[in-house]
Amino acid sequence: MAKVKGAVVVDKETCKGCNLCVVACPQDVLSLAREVNSKGYNYSHMQNPDACTGCMSCALVCPDSCITVYRVRV
Repeated sequence: MAKVKGAVVVDKETCKGCNLCVVACPQDVLSLAREVNSKGYNYSHMQNPDACTGCMSCALVCPDSCITVYRVRV
């Protein structure tokens, strides 16, 4: 069975730092950045990208639909 590698892309300007995706991630991939976007919010980013499985839990809970998840079979 092929292993699946995931990647999360967050639209930094749309993200308002609600932290829902960070809590929803079962692999502890996401965290809030120390930097802020132009609106003053700490946006979500991939802190541990090697652990991402592409499960899409983060994208499903995002209220602003600013997360896109990609999956690749390796």
